[in-house]
Amino acid sequence: MRAFSTVIIAWQKDHGRHDLPWQNTTNPYAIWVSEIMLQQTQVTAVIVYYANFLARFQSIADLANATQEEVLQSWSGLGYYSRARNLHNAAQTIVDDFNGVFPTDFDDIISLPGIGRSTAAAISTFALDRPQPILDGNVKRVFARHFLVEGWTSKPAVQQQLWTIAEQENPPQDAIAYTQGLMDLGSSVCTHSKPKCELCPVNKSCKALANDQTKNLPTPKPKKTIPHKETIMLVIRMGNEVLLEKRPQKGIWAGLWSLPEISMAEIASEVAYERLGLTVEPDEPLAVVNHVFTHYKLDITPQPLKVTSTPRQKERAGYIWMVVVDAIDAALPTPVRNILLSISNPNS
Repeated sequence: MRAFSTVIIAWQKDHGRHDLPWQNTTNPYAIWVSEIMLQQTQVTAVIVYYANFLARFQSIADLANATQEEVLQSWSGLGYYSRARNLHNAAQTIVDDFNGVFPTDFDDIISLPGIGRSTAAAISTFALDRPQPILDGNVKRVFARHFLVEGWTSKPAVQQQLWTIAEQENPPQDAIAYTQGLMDLGSSVCTHSKPKCELCPVNKSCKALANDQTKNLPTPKPKKTIPHKETIMLVIRMGNEVLLEKRPQKGIWAGLWSLPEISMAEIASEVAYERLGLTVEPDEPLAVVNHVFTHYKLDITPQPLKVTSTPRQKERAGYIWMVVVDAIDAALPTPVRNILLSISNPNS
Protein backbone atom coordinates (compact mmCIF):
# COMPACT_ATOMS: atom_id res chain seq x y z
CA MET A 1 0.00 0.00 0.00
CA ARG A 2 1.27 3.47 -0.83
CA ALA A 3 2.54 5.68 1.99
CA PHE A 4 0.03 8.46 1.24
CA SER A 5 -3.05 6.22 1.53
CA THR A 6 -1.65 4.39 4.58
CA VAL A 7 -1.31 7.68 6.48
CA ILE A 8 -4.76 8.92 5.39
CA ILE A 9 -6.39 5.65 6.53
CA ALA A 10 -4.71 5.75 9.94
CA TRP A 11 -5.62 9.42 10.40
CA GLN A 12 -9.26 8.86 9.44
CA LYS A 13 -9.68 6.04 11.93
CA ASP A 14 -8.37 8.23 14.75
CA HIS A 15 -9.49 11.73 13.75
CA GLY A 16 -12.07 11.46 10.98
CA ARG A 17 -15.85 11.68 11.12
CA HIS A 18 -17.66 8.50 12.10
CA ASP A 19 -21.12 9.59 13.24
CA LEU A 20 -22.66 11.36 10.26
CA PRO A 21 -26.24 10.15 9.57
CA TRP A 22 -25.25 8.42 6.33
CA GLN A 23 -22.27 6.61 7.81
CA ASN A 24 -22.28 3.15 9.38
CA THR A 25 -24.70 1.86 6.77
CA THR A 26 -24.34 -0.01 3.51
CA ASN A 27 -27.81 0.92 2.26
CA PRO A 28 -27.18 2.15 -1.31
CA TYR A 29 -30.33 4.28 -1.30
CA ALA A 30 -29.39 6.15 1.89
CA ILE A 31 -25.81 6.69 0.71
CA TRP A 32 -26.96 7.76 -2.76
CA VAL A 33 -29.32 10.40 -1.31
CA SER A 34 -26.54 11.74 0.93
CA GLU A 35 -24.04 11.96 -1.93
CA ILE A 36 -26.50 13.91 -4.10
CA MET A 37 -27.37 16.29 -1.27
CA LEU A 38 -23.69 16.85 -0.49
CA GLN A 39 -22.97 18.04 -4.02
CA GLN A 40 -22.13 21.75 -3.64
CA THR A 41 -23.70 21.86 -0.15
CA GLN A 42 -22.11 21.88 3.30
CA VAL A 43 -22.59 18.90 5.64
CA THR A 44 -24.27 21.03 8.32
CA ALA A 45 -26.91 22.22 5.85
CA VAL A 46 -27.55 18.69 4.57
CA ILE A 47 -28.09 16.86 7.88
CA VAL A 48 -31.63 18.11 8.61
CA TYR A 49 -32.79 17.80 5.00
CA TYR A 50 -31.36 14.30 4.79
CA ALA A 51 -33.27 13.04 7.82
CA ASN A 52 -36.53 14.61 6.70
CA PHE A 53 -36.14 13.36 3.13
CA LEU A 54 -35.56 9.76 4.18
CA ALA A 55 -38.45 9.95 6.63
CA ARG A 56 -40.70 11.11 3.79
CA PHE A 57 -39.32 8.76 1.10
CA GLN A 58 -38.17 5.65 2.92
CA SER A 59 -37.24 3.61 -0.13
CA ILE A 60 -36.43 3.88 -3.81
CA ALA A 61 -40.00 2.80 -4.57
CA ASP A 62 -41.41 5.53 -2.31
CA LEU A 63 -39.33 8.14 -4.12
CA ALA A 64 -40.21 6.80 -7.56
CA ASN A 65 -43.93 6.77 -6.77
CA ALA A 66 -43.96 10.32 -5.43
CA THR A 67 -44.87 13.30 -7.58
CA GLN A 68 -42.22 15.78 -8.61
CA GLU A 69 -44.11 18.35 -6.56
CA GLU A 70 -43.69 16.25 -3.41
CA VAL A 71 -39.99 15.71 -4.04
CA LEU A 72 -39.33 19.40 -4.71
CA GLN A 73 -41.27 20.35 -1.60
CA SER A 74 -39.01 18.13 0.54
CA TRP A 75 -35.98 19.64 -1.20
CA SER A 76 -37.19 23.24 -1.00
CA GLY A 77 -34.52 25.50 0.49
CA LEU A 78 -31.58 23.18 -0.20
CA GLY A 79 -30.98 24.71 -3.64
CA TYR A 80 -29.67 23.34 -6.93
CA TYR A 81 -33.08 21.82 -7.63
CA SER A 82 -31.92 19.86 -10.66
CA ARG A 83 -30.43 17.47 -8.09
CA ALA A 84 -33.90 16.70 -6.75
CA ARG A 85 -35.38 16.24 -10.22
CA ASN A 86 -32.52 13.95 -11.20
CA LEU A 87 -32.89 11.96 -7.98
CA HIS A 88 -36.59 11.49 -8.70
CA ASN A 89 -35.96 10.52 -12.33
CA ALA A 90 -33.20 8.10 -11.31
CA ALA A 91 -35.49 6.40 -8.78
CA GLN A 92 -38.06 5.86 -11.52
CA THR A 93 -35.33 4.47 -13.80
CA ILE A 94 -34.23 2.04 -11.07
CA VAL A 95 -37.82 0.84 -10.66
CA ASP A 96 -38.35 0.48 -14.40
CA ASP A 97 -34.96 -0.92 -15.46
CA PHE A 98 -33.54 -2.60 -12.34
CA ASN A 99 -36.66 -3.98 -10.64
CA GLY A 100 -36.41 -1.36 -7.92
CA VAL A 101 -32.98 -2.56 -6.74
CA PHE A 102 -30.07 -0.11 -6.81
CA PRO A 103 -27.64 -1.35 -9.49
CA THR A 104 -24.25 -2.74 -8.49
CA ASP A 105 -22.45 -2.43 -11.82
CA PHE A 106 -20.44 0.79 -11.96
CA ASP A 107 -21.46 1.60 -15.54
CA ASP A 108 -25.11 1.17 -14.57
CA ILE A 109 -24.71 3.47 -11.58
CA ILE A 110 -23.03 6.19 -13.62
CA SER A 111 -25.78 5.96 -16.25
CA LEU A 112 -28.41 7.19 -13.77
CA PRO A 113 -29.52 10.85 -13.99
CA GLY A 114 -27.47 13.19 -11.79
CA ILE A 115 -24.71 10.68 -11.02
CA GLY A 116 -21.23 11.48 -12.31
CA ARG A 117 -18.06 9.48 -11.96
CA SER A 118 -17.09 10.70 -8.47
CA THR A 119 -20.59 10.30 -7.02
CA ALA A 120 -20.87 6.82 -8.52
CA ALA A 121 -17.47 5.97 -7.05
CA ALA A 122 -18.50 7.09 -3.56
CA ILE A 123 -21.68 5.00 -3.71
CA SER A 124 -19.76 1.99 -5.05
CA THR A 125 -17.14 2.33 -2.32
CA PHE A 126 -19.33 3.06 0.70
CA ALA A 127 -22.38 0.94 -0.12
CA LEU A 128 -21.28 -1.89 -2.38
CA ASP A 129 -17.73 -2.67 -1.22
CA ARG A 130 -16.52 -2.10 -4.77
CA PRO A 131 -13.86 0.60 -4.32
CA GLN A 132 -13.47 3.26 -6.97
CA PRO A 133 -11.36 6.46 -6.83
CA ILE A 134 -13.29 9.65 -6.09
CA LEU A 135 -12.59 13.26 -7.02
CA ASP A 136 -15.03 15.67 -5.40
CA GLY A 137 -14.23 19.30 -4.57
CA ASN A 138 -12.48 18.55 -1.28
CA VAL A 139 -10.38 15.79 -2.80
CA LYS A 140 -9.37 17.97 -5.74
CA ARG A 141 -8.06 20.53 -3.25
CA VAL A 142 -6.10 17.93 -1.25
CA PHE A 143 -4.53 16.44 -4.38
CA ALA A 144 -3.76 19.80 -6.00
CA ARG A 145 -1.85 20.92 -2.92
CA HIS A 146 -0.20 17.69 -1.91
CA PHE A 147 0.98 16.77 -5.42
CA LEU A 148 1.49 20.39 -6.59
CA VAL A 149 -0.98 20.30 -9.46
CA GLU A 150 -1.31 23.74 -11.02
CA GLY A 151 -4.18 24.99 -13.17
CA TRP A 152 -7.92 25.33 -12.65
CA THR A 153 -9.09 21.91 -11.45
CA SER A 154 -12.12 21.81 -13.77
CA LYS A 155 -9.98 22.29 -16.85
CA PRO A 156 -10.03 18.93 -18.71
CA ALA A 157 -6.25 18.45 -18.78
CA VAL A 158 -5.88 19.30 -15.09
CA GLN A 159 -8.85 17.17 -14.14
CA GLN A 160 -7.37 14.20 -15.99
CA GLN A 161 -4.11 14.72 -14.10
CA LEU A 162 -6.03 14.64 -10.83
CA TRP A 163 -7.96 11.51 -11.87
CA THR A 164 -4.65 9.80 -12.61
CA ILE A 165 -3.47 10.60 -9.09
CA ALA A 166 -6.78 9.40 -7.67
CA GLU A 167 -6.42 6.08 -9.50
CA GLN A 168 -2.78 5.62 -8.49
CA GLU A 169 -3.35 6.38 -4.81
CA ASN A 170 -6.58 4.42 -4.31
CA PRO A 171 -5.63 1.55 -1.97
CA PRO A 172 -6.54 -2.12 -2.41
CA GLN A 173 -7.64 -2.39 1.24
CA ASP A 174 -9.43 -0.05 3.67
CA ALA A 175 -10.86 1.93 0.76
CA ILE A 176 -13.80 3.15 2.85
CA ALA A 177 -11.54 4.69 5.50
CA TYR A 178 -9.27 6.14 2.81
CA THR A 179 -12.14 7.66 0.81
CA GLN A 180 -13.79 9.09 3.92
CA GLY A 181 -10.39 10.28 5.11
CA LEU A 182 -9.82 12.31 1.94
CA MET A 183 -13.24 13.93 2.37
CA ASP A 184 -12.63 14.63 6.07
CA LEU A 185 -9.16 16.01 5.43
CA GLY A 186 -10.47 18.44 2.81
CA SER A 187 -13.40 19.44 4.99
CA SER A 188 -11.64 20.04 8.30
CA VAL A 189 -7.89 20.46 7.69
CA CYS A 190 -6.99 21.18 4.06
CA THR A 191 -9.69 23.83 3.85
CA HIS A 192 -10.19 26.42 1.12
CA SER A 193 -8.93 29.27 3.29
CA LYS A 194 -6.64 29.09 6.30
CA PRO A 195 -5.69 25.42 5.96
CA LYS A 196 -4.45 23.85 9.20
CA CYS A 197 -1.23 22.48 7.73
CA GLU A 198 0.25 21.83 11.16
CA LEU A 199 -2.53 19.28 11.78
CA CYS A 200 -2.29 17.57 8.40
CA PRO A 201 -1.16 13.94 8.61
CA VAL A 202 0.61 14.17 5.23
CA ASN A 203 2.20 17.60 5.68
CA LYS A 204 5.74 16.21 5.49
CA SER A 205 5.19 15.06 1.92
CA CYS A 206 2.98 18.00 0.80
CA LYS A 207 4.68 19.69 -2.15
CA ALA A 208 2.58 22.86 -1.91
CA LEU A 209 3.62 23.33 1.72
CA ALA A 210 7.26 22.66 0.90
CA ASN A 211 7.16 25.22 -1.92
CA ASP A 212 5.07 27.80 -0.04
CA GLN A 213 2.24 27.40 -2.57
CA THR A 214 -0.59 26.40 -0.24
CA LYS A 215 -2.36 29.74 -0.62
CA ASN A 216 -2.10 29.60 -4.41
CA LEU A 217 -3.51 26.10 -4.88
CA PRO A 218 -5.85 24.94 -6.15
CA THR A 219 -5.59 27.51 -8.92
CA PRO A 220 -8.74 29.68 -8.75
CA LYS A 221 -11.30 29.56 -11.50
CA PRO A 222 -10.67 32.32 -14.05
CA LYS A 223 -12.74 35.30 -13.00
CA LYS A 224 -15.61 36.46 -15.13
CA THR A 225 -17.87 39.44 -14.69
CA ILE A 226 -21.08 38.12 -13.15
CA PRO A 227 -24.13 39.59 -14.91
CA HIS A 228 -26.57 41.55 -12.79
CA LYS A 229 -30.29 41.17 -13.48
CA GLU A 230 -33.43 42.71 -12.03
CA THR A 231 -37.00 41.49 -11.87
CA ILE A 232 -40.34 42.26 -10.25
CA MET A 233 -42.21 39.56 -8.33
CA LEU A 234 -45.91 40.22 -7.84
CA VAL A 235 -47.19 39.54 -4.35
CA ILE A 236 -50.87 39.35 -5.28
CA ARG A 237 -53.13 39.04 -2.24
CA MET A 238 -56.82 38.22 -2.14
CA GLY A 239 -57.90 38.07 1.47
CA ASN A 240 -55.43 35.81 3.24
CA GLU A 241 -54.41 34.05 0.02
CA VAL A 242 -51.50 34.72 -2.32
CA LEU A 243 -51.18 33.80 -5.99
CA LEU A 244 -48.39 31.41 -6.98
CA GLU A 245 -47.27 30.53 -10.50
CA LYS A 246 -45.73 27.22 -11.59
CA ARG A 247 -42.26 27.67 -13.05
CA PRO A 248 -41.47 26.01 -16.42
CA GLN A 249 -39.89 22.54 -16.34
CA LYS A 250 -36.64 23.97 -17.70
CA GLY A 251 -34.55 26.86 -16.47
CA ILE A 252 -34.05 28.46 -13.07
CA TRP A 253 -36.22 27.01 -10.28
CA ALA A 254 -37.74 24.55 -12.77
CA GLY A 255 -40.97 22.98 -11.54
CA LEU A 256 -41.19 25.07 -8.36
CA TRP A 257 -43.99 27.39 -7.33
CA SER A 258 -43.04 31.04 -7.43
CA LEU A 259 -44.54 34.51 -7.44
CA PRO A 260 -45.63 35.78 -10.87
CA GLU A 261 -42.77 37.68 -12.46
CA ILE A 262 -42.66 40.72 -14.71
CA SER A 263 -39.82 42.84 -16.06
CA MET A 264 -38.86 46.22 -14.64
CA ALA A 265 -40.25 47.84 -17.80
CA GLU A 266 -43.70 46.32 -17.23
CA ILE A 267 -44.23 47.55 -13.67
CA ALA A 268 -46.23 50.62 -14.67
CA SER A 269 -48.29 48.74 -17.24
CA GLU A 270 -51.67 47.20 -16.50
CA VAL A 271 -51.01 44.66 -19.26
CA ALA A 272 -48.93 42.64 -16.79
CA TYR A 273 -51.94 42.18 -14.53
CA GLU A 274 -54.48 41.75 -17.31
CA ARG A 275 -52.78 38.51 -18.37
CA LEU A 276 -53.74 37.18 -14.95
CA GLY A 277 -57.34 38.31 -15.37
CA LEU A 278 -57.17 40.45 -12.24
CA THR A 279 -58.06 43.95 -11.20
CA VAL A 280 -55.53 45.04 -8.63
CA GLU A 281 -54.45 47.95 -6.50
CA PRO A 282 -50.69 48.34 -5.98
CA ASP A 283 -49.06 49.08 -2.65
CA GLU A 284 -45.55 50.31 -1.91
CA PRO A 285 -42.85 47.84 -3.08
CA LEU A 286 -41.15 45.77 -0.39
CA ALA A 287 -37.40 45.81 0.22
CA VAL A 288 -35.30 44.45 -2.63
CA VAL A 289 -34.22 40.83 -2.18
CA ASN A 290 -30.76 39.94 -3.46
CA HIS A 291 -30.13 36.39 -4.67
CA VAL A 292 -26.92 34.99 -6.14
CA PHE A 293 -26.93 32.15 -8.66
CA THR A 294 -23.85 30.42 -10.01
CA HIS A 295 -23.85 32.51 -13.19
CA TYR A 296 -25.55 35.77 -12.25
CA LYS A 297 -26.91 37.98 -9.49
CA LEU A 298 -30.60 38.76 -9.28
CA ASP A 299 -32.26 41.72 -7.56
CA ILE A 300 -35.91 40.96 -6.82
CA THR A 301 -38.34 43.79 -6.09
CA PRO A 302 -41.47 42.33 -4.45
CA GLN A 303 -44.51 44.36 -5.56
CA PRO A 304 -47.57 43.88 -3.29
CA LEU A 305 -50.91 43.99 -5.10
CA LYS A 306 -54.37 43.75 -3.62
CA VAL A 307 -57.17 42.26 -5.71
CA THR A 308 -59.97 44.83 -5.74
CA SER A 309 -62.75 42.77 -7.33
CA THR A 310 -63.47 39.06 -7.41
CA PRO A 311 -62.04 37.60 -10.64
CA ARG A 312 -64.47 35.97 -13.04
CA GLN A 313 -62.23 32.92 -13.18
CA LYS A 314 -60.21 32.32 -10.03
CA GLU A 315 -58.63 29.03 -11.09
CA ARG A 316 -56.21 29.27 -14.01
CA ALA A 317 -53.87 26.61 -15.42
CA GLY A 318 -50.37 26.98 -13.99
CA TYR A 319 -51.52 29.13 -11.07
CA ILE A 320 -52.74 28.39 -7.56
CA TRP A 321 -54.16 30.48 -4.73
CA MET A 322 -52.81 29.46 -1.33
CA VAL A 323 -53.16 30.76 2.21
CA VAL A 324 -49.88 32.55 2.90
CA VAL A 325 -48.88 30.39 5.87
CA ASP A 326 -49.51 27.26 3.80
CA ALA A 327 -47.68 28.65 0.78
CA ILE A 328 -44.55 29.10 2.88
CA ASP A 329 -44.29 25.30 3.16
CA ALA A 330 -44.83 24.67 -0.56
CA ALA A 331 -42.07 23.82 -3.05
CA LEU A 332 -40.68 27.36 -3.34
CA PRO A 333 -37.32 28.94 -4.18
CA THR A 334 -35.63 30.32 -1.06
CA PRO A 335 -36.03 34.04 -1.94
CA VAL A 336 -39.76 33.54 -2.60
CA ARG A 337 -40.18 31.82 0.76
CA ASN A 338 -38.36 34.71 2.42
CA ILE A 339 -40.70 37.22 0.76
CA LEU A 340 -43.76 35.31 1.98
CA LEU A 341 -42.27 35.06 5.46
CA SER A 342 -41.81 38.84 5.49
CA ILE A 343 -45.48 39.47 4.70
CA SER A 344 -46.69 36.84 7.17
CA ASN A 345 -44.54 38.38 9.91
CA PRO A 346 -44.37 42.07 8.95
CA ASN A 347 -42.81 43.09 12.26
CA SER A 348 -40.10 40.39 12.34
